[in-house]
Amino acid sequence: MAKFLMQVEDIIPNSIADEIGILKGDKILSVNKQQPKDIIEYSFLINDEEIELLIEHENNELEEIEIEKDFDEDLGIVFTSAVFDGVKRCQNHCIFCFVDQQPDGLRDSLYVKDDDWRLSYIQGTYVTLTNFKEDDWERIEKYHISPLFISVHTTNPKLRVEMTKNPHASEILNQLKRLKKIGTKIHAQIVLCPNYNDGEELKRTLNDLKTVKSALKSVAIVPLGISKFRKEKFKKVDKKIALETIKIVDEFNSSIKKQIAMVSDEFYLLAGLDVPEKKYYGDFLQIEDGVGAIRLMKDSFKKCLKKTKKKLKNKAKITIVTASSPYKMFREFQKEINIENLKFEVIEVKNKFFGEDINVAGLIVGSDIIETIKNRKIDNLLIPSVMLKKIGETYEETFLDGSTVDDIRALDKNIKVHIQQDCYSFEEITKLINNL
Repeated sequence: MAKFLMQVEDIIPNSIADEIGILKGDKILSVNKQQPKDIIEYSFLINDEEIELLIEHENNELEEIEIEKDFDEDLGIVFTSAVFDGVKRCQNHCIFCFVDQQPDGLRDSLYVKDDDWRLSYIQGTYVTLTNFKEDDWERIEKYHISPLFISVHTTNPKLRVEMTKNPHASEILNQLKRLKKIGTKIHAQIVLCPNYNDGEELKRTLNDLKTVKSALKSVAIVPLGISKFRKEKFKKVDKKIALETIKIVDEFNSSIKKQIAMVSDEFYLLAGLDVPEKKYYGDFLQIEDGVGAIRLMKDSFKKCLKKTKKKLKNKAKITIVTASSPYKMFREFQKEINIENLKFEVIEVKNKFFGEDINVAGLIVGSDIIETIKNRKIDNLLIPSVMLKKIGETYEETFLDGSTVDDIRALDKNIKVHIQQDCYSFEEITKLINNL
């Protein structure tokens, strides 16, 4: 029997696992004499009133534990990984892959390309379905897995093979139809690459997606990101292409009488247009892809502006660092904030690390922030959490380039650094202002 890694990372206080003495670092070798491949299978196995665990403690001692519990009661174990048999790695060599556009010397995890439907279901990461085996289909149907986030890019079989450099990529439309048949809902993604899948090809893809309309929850169209480390030369999304893409997407939504497809905020910025109103984004299902982030922030700012103080007791200064893309929006906020004794400063950080064509906040690194602010007088510095390393649902104070928030603090012992956890809301900034 294969040995899967089910290592305990943490125990929820006062849970069953806590009461029976399971500890951090222990390994669960089997559940009811079975080895679950992942947290999905594990969750089904523990949905019983009698559970038998085989545990290997850190001192290599084995222990069998029998547990009686309510049918759907969780054991309270947090594992180091959601998959126990190893992450399914990506077998593609996509022409737009950002992992391949990174410099050497970054942390190892940044070079890992996963293509695992289980992580898509659990964490919302995108998969291409090019590595699917029949066992994957059977498990998705058996465990009623839904939704999945699918990197579609194009439904043209020949073009998808060319873009992913994988001969198994041609079956995407049939795969989407199969997901629809077994009841799995779909969030689709299209990375728009000019001269490849834009224009008429985008129209074709969206038209093909009508065949799975009942299963389609959303479609996000995002522009190709080009770092200075990309070896091949690619045409960037410009104003003309942005306007054309917005028009194509609007026409598609009109044709199906549903608001399903949405372009990311960057298309509107490139087109010189304001982002649509809230109703365009529905439930903001593709917010992690930059679809609707500006609208959320603008609406939040309007509400929070009414909550801010009109005067501070003492003079204070707040400095926000952001990328080129959201900089204009924050400058608009800056003009509207009129609080006596408060200086609200917005600093644009050019992306020297990846190249100035990369202008989203999530790819700004610490070294570029330091270079930008090193000769400025900073009191309260606000850093968006999307710039930092994410572990589960929390952020560590480490940037993509390995630099840390402490490196910024080292510039001046008087700098107070604040991490903005919710980057789509002005609420935290309002609280910071009111507490000064």
